[in-house]
Amino acid sequence: MLHIDVRTRRGDFQLDARCEAPTPGVTALFGRSGCGKTTLVNLLAGLIPAGAGRLALGDEVWFDSTRGIHVPAERRRIGYVFQDARLFPHYSVRGNLLYGAPREGTRAGVFDEVVDLLGLAALLSRRPGGLSGGERQRVALGRALLARPRLLLLDEPLASLDASRREEVLPYLERLRDQWAVPMVFVSHQFEEVVRLATHLVVMDQGRIVASGDVGAVSLGAALREVIGIEAAGSVLDGEVASVDAQGELATVQLGNAAMRVAAGGLAPGQRVRLRLLAREVILATVEPRGLSVRNQLQGRVANISASDDGGVLIAVDIGGATVLARITHTATREMQLTPGVPVWVLVKAVSVSRHARGTQEAATALS
Repeated sequence: MLHIDVRTRRGDFQLDARCEAPTPGVTALFGRSGCGKTTLVNLLAGLIPAGAGRLALGDEVWFDSTRGIHVPAERRRIGYVFQDARLFPHYSVRGNLLYGAPREGTRAGVFDEVVDLLGLAALLSRRPGGLSGGERQRVALGRALLARPRLLLLDEPLASLDASRREEVLPYLERLRDQWAVPMVFVSHQFEEVVRLATHLVVMDQGRIVASGDVGAVSLGAALREVIGIEAAGSVLDGEVASVDAQGELATVQLGNAAMRVAAGGLAPGQRVRLRLLAREVILATVEPRGLSVRNQLQGRVANISASDDGGVLIAVDIGGATVLARITHTATREMQLTPGVPVWVLVKAVSVSRHARGTQEAATALS
């Protein structure tokens, strides 16, 4: 468990952050620019002094103001990947990677495992000046891993990359999450990155943590909507692929007692998958629909009704072990006589659901 309870002041900015995040896994720090994400990461790394509180990873305490504990940065075994790769230009890729390895050496085979994980074999003899932005970030990630960190900090590592380079790097971060058990704190202001990578979500605003928990649960809350806006509001659902049709076009994903069909796109039975469903894409009905092209027609009950920021209504519907958000008008809510407990049908087009495959997370860390 990563324990955070820390307070500090940097000029006019004050940070007061409290939460606990499970490890291993990826804890995403998410919020607007200037909300305190990087300050919190630098406190975890020991790069800036904390005013008061406590920071700990498992039974290892890094900072405790009441007990006078302050472990210096170099003794915390933390790997840090910045927005820019910060590679040594006069070293080859191999030299940059080995610079991160501890002096007492690295367990036999770990270097090769990291190179294979990040697809760096063809780059080992090259200098950083001849690499793309995405390749440089992969090398920086490998260097951090070879330092054998107990915690890996990633401070917006994709922010300096264009869309194509971000898509190049993201699969490697997913592989790291799924194949190795290194706890990670991932800073981002792009919610799509959070959906793809995070196992735990921390939302920050003006130096405070305003929401923390499972990504699916936090996705339903008002604190996240304040940051991403009503147009991006929706549900994040974790499930498992139950089957793929004979044509390979649609996959059926089991979500608790409900099942949703999505574009297959290479998914396979037994694979874990995360779905993101925007509230504005969901249609509700009070009678069973017939003769529609919509592939998902799910039975549920209204769980909660709340006002949305655009003057409309957000309807939370329990579809049997999963909750879906629908955004409709006040007029529709009144005419359909929607109240908590009312049975409804949830209509979702298969092509409107974004989905990301996820691994087993059963592997133990290869860095110990």
